[in-house]
Formats: sequence, structure tokens, C-alpha cells
Amino acid sequence: MSTMQLETMFVFICVCLVGAAGRTAHKRGHRPEPYKQSRLRRETTRVDGGTHKSGSPIFRRSPDMTKSPMTKSEQLLRIDDHDFTMRPAFGGPPIPVGVDVQVESLDTISEADMDFTMTLYLRHYWKDERLSFPSTNNQSMTFDSRLVKKIWVPDMFFVHSKRSFIHDTTTENLMLRVYPDGNVLYSLRVTVTAMCNMDLSRFPLDTQTCSLEIESYAYTDDDLMLYWKKGNESLNTDDKISLSQFLIQKFHTTTKLAFYSSTGWYNRLYIHFTLRRHVFFFLLQTYFPATLMVMLSWVSFWIDRRAVPARVPLGITTVLTMSTIITGVNAAMPRVSYIKAVDIYLWVSFVFVFLSVIEYAAVNYLTTVQERRERKLRNQLPCTCGMVNPDGDMMMTTCYSDVDPNAAGTYGMPENGTRQERILAQLTLADSQRTSRVKTPRGYVNVWIDTHAIDKYSRVIFPAAYTLFNIIYWSIYS
Repeated sequence: MSTMQLETMFVFICVCLVGAAGRTAHKRGHRPEPYKQSRLRRETTRVDGGTHKSGSPIFRRSPDMTKSPMTKSEQLLRIDDHDFTMRPAFGGPPIPVGVDVQVESLDTISEADMDFTMTLYLRHYWKDERLSFPSTNNQSMTFDSRLVKKIWVPDMFFVHSKRSFIHDTTTENLMLRVYPDGNVLYSLRVTVTAMCNMDLSRFPLDTQTCSLEIESYAYTDDDLMLYWKKGNESLNTDDKISLSQFLIQKFHTTTKLAFYSSTGWYNRLYIHFTLRRHVFFFLLQTYFPATLMVMLSWVSFWIDRRAVPARVPLGITTVLTMSTIITGVNAAMPRVSYIKAVDIYLWVSFVFVFLSVIEYAAVNYLTTVQERRERKLRNQLPCTCGMVNPDGDMMMTTCYSDVDPNAAGTYGMPENGTRQERILAQLTLADSQRTSRVKTPRGYVNVWIDTHAIDKYSRVIFPAAYTLFNIIYWSIYS
């Protein structure tokens, strides 16, 4: 083999070795494309080529720009192309804004502050053609609070609200849903404390109606028409809503126009709810204790009139207890200028307790006056009076000065054993010379003085009058 042939073979072998080394280096330096790009490329190639496997879930979906990760929402909605500081269709007819509400909870009802606290989902519906976008399957786009600040939304506020806030745990509870034709759903979760003008004249046997009022702050009825989206069905409530002191009877909605002298007419939506108070709590805490205090004051009518240490503390205790009950009830109530139903009951009960104390004061005073008259009578009738046997067979001629009333035995006591005091004063009808005494039956006059009459009548009059008051009271307020 010649030298030229050997050189040719050596060059050929070198060329082959260099080519093999280049292919190896190219394979080692190759990086696989990302999965998403590869998948997108394959889907685009297969869709464009029209060759795909039948029944594959990837190709059952039709392409939609709203779901494409390569499309920005702001570009799709053309937010930068419009001035969203103006309402939709500015200069034209008022934009309709439908509203529906779902009440999540009714937290507190305060009589002292005249307000209530409610948590609800407030939803707005309107159409803004500036937000319309192309879509082949009419799928909506949902956003959070970050996009809400860039578009126009209704400026709703709660009339007569004291405090309100949008929940922000874990993020702001706002939702914006935009449909391809420009229809918008805007929902937020809010807690509001609003004023409720209560009529407490029948408290605690009352029924209250409170209202939550929703209105646009800036737009009059010439620019914004606010309405309930589905009428009375626009208000939904949770079946688990309950209050400790009230029974929720019903919810209903109304719509009215509100006029402001400086700005004009506004559409206003009302949420009315009726509450009936549970009276059992107040029966246990107020009515029953007051009734028992009144009945306890009647016990003094059966205690002896001479037992001053027993009757006086009993009367004072019942009066102070009634004062404590009245103070406790009024401490949790607003300072209204009219009389409430519970005030009538408590103050009438207080009057009955007070009268029982006055009754004993009258008994004690009349007893003292009677004793004074007896002593005066003893001094004016020397040895002409005595204690007479109730059988009328004999007369004791002992003078007052010699007779101890406590040693008179059963004389002057009725047969049924009821303790009464009888004082028989024998007044002598003497002639002008007063030289002789006429001891005929007609010559003596019996003076009857019953010092227990007031207590006996009080035992019947007080319970009867208080029972009549209760019948009238509960028939009016129940």
C-alpha cells in the first residue's frame, strides 16, 4: 500500500472521530424544555394540525383566553383604556344596581344604647360594558379586593350606622366576578352596628321592629337606581340565628326614596326585622321577687301589735328590697321620659309594701291614743266602773285604780277564743244632787273599742287589692 493511500485513510479516520465527538458534546449540552412550554407546544401543534387522539381530556376543552396563563386580567378587561372614576353609561339613564343580602348572624340587641349588631353578606349586581371581554364559552372571571380598587363599584353605606367594618381575616372578604357581557357581581362580608328606635313603654312585654337602611352616598336617583334584585326573596337568613332575649318573628324588605335638601333624592333599601321579647327571664328576675316581697309584707298583719321589734324590721326590709329591685332594673335601661310597664308593676308593688309599714304605724299610734284615753277615763270615774262577766250575771265593782287589765282572766273574751280587748265603762247617770247611784241595767253604758280592727281589715283588703291589680295589669300587657 502506497504512502498516499495511508495518508488518505488516516485523514478519513480523523474526520470520523471528530464528528462522533461533536455529536456527543451536543447531546451532553442539551437542556429539556419546561413541561408547561412543551405541553403548550404539543397542544398547539396538535390542535393546529388537527391530529389528536379521540377521547383525550386535554382536547375536550376549547381554547379560552380568560383561562390562559399568558393573559393578564387588566389587559383582558382593558382597565387602562377607560376612566373608571365615572359611573357606567355616564350621561345616560341611571344605572340599575340590584342588591341581595344574606344575614349571617344577629349578634346583640342593646336597649341601653338603642342599637343592634348584624353580620351579613352584601351583594351588588350591575352591568358595566367597559369590563366586557371575549370568551368562547361564556366563563366568568373572579377576582379579590386588589382589582376592586381599580374599577367602578357602587358606593353603598348604612344609614344611621354607628360602627361597621369589612372582615379581613385572613384577607379582605371581598369578591368580584365579571362575566363576558359586562355583568358584575360584587360581594362583601360586613358587620354593622346600627341605631334602632325602640318603644319601651311595654317593656318587658314588648315587640320591637328594627331596620337596616342601605343607600348610595354620592349618586342620586338620576344616576343610580337601587333596587332589591328579587323583591322580598332578596333577603335570606340563616336558620340557626337565635337571640337569648328575643324571638325573631320575621324579616322583610321595602324600598323608599330619601330626600336631602342639599343634594336631592336617593334610593334607599330597608331590611326590617321584628323581635318579640322572651318574658320568662323577667318573670324570674323581677316579677316573682317583687310579688314575694309584697306578700312578705302582709305577714306583719298577723303579728301582735305590741311586737314592735318584729313588725318594724320586717316592713323596713321589704321596702329596701323593693328599692333594690327597682334600681337593678333601671340600671340596664335607657333613661327614657315615659313610664314602662315594668315600672308600673314595681312601683305599685312598692306602694303596697310601703302601705303595710304605714298600716302598722297607724295601729301603733291608735293603740297609744286609746291607752291614753283609758287612763284619762279611769281618773274621771271614781269607783264606778268594773269588768263585767260576758254572761251578764254579775258585775265586779272594783275600781280602775285597783284592777290590773292583765289579771282580768277571760272576762271580755268572746267564746271563739279570738283575742280582743273589751273595756266596759259604766257611766253613772246621777241626778242633779249626785247623792245616789242608780244601778239599774239602764244606768250603765257599754263603750266598745276594738284595737285590732285595722289589722283584721288589712288581712283582707291588701291581698284582694293586689290580686285585682295583677288581673288588670296582665290583661292589658299580655
